[in-house]
Amino acid sequence: MANASGSGMDGKTNWQGAIYDLLRANGVTQFCYVPDAGHKVLIDRSLADPDAHSVPLTTEEEGVAMVAGADLGGARAVLLMQSSGVGNCINMLSLTQGARFPLLTLVSMRGEYGEGNPWQFAMGQAVEPVLRAMGVIVLRAEYPHEVAATVGAAITMAFQSGQQVAVLLTQRLIGAKKF
Repeated sequence: MANASGSGMDGKTNWQGAIYDLLRANGVTQFCYVPDAGHKVLIDRSLADPDAHSVPLTTEEEGVAMVAGADLGGARAVLLMQSSGVGNCINMLSLTQGARFPLLTLVSMRGEYGEGNPWQFAMGQAVEPVLRAMGVIVLRAEYPHEVAATVGAAITMAFQSGQQVAVLLTQRLIGAKKF
């Protein structure tokens, strides 16, 4: 069961590492990703973990199929992507409702708080309404102290209730890239 207490998350601890520990403690063994600095800790830890399978993707929609395959095989997977990748997944997200498999995705956000790259705004602002339109439940983590509880809730919703859930790791949380 997901730890939603947020223990150990005092705002100064490594919330990225805590996400990885929480995913692994809840049976997530497959990490699908397109390389992204916002998910660097998760990607690096999954690559170093002999009991995890890290799958680099050429495009984010492949991750939706990977998550479906993991579920069919009795495993748990998470799709890691940046907000710009959500636009690539729209058609594949339609499969989650018809095929009725759980989806857990962690989305590192761009195009919001403190963004300096004008190209990131369009998709960054569209992420939440697009996901909701595709039937995905959207949760947001803005501060380090709320990450564990938010990801824990998403794990429960996805894997115990069979829902499609995205956790948006906001730019306030991960920080805006400097250009």
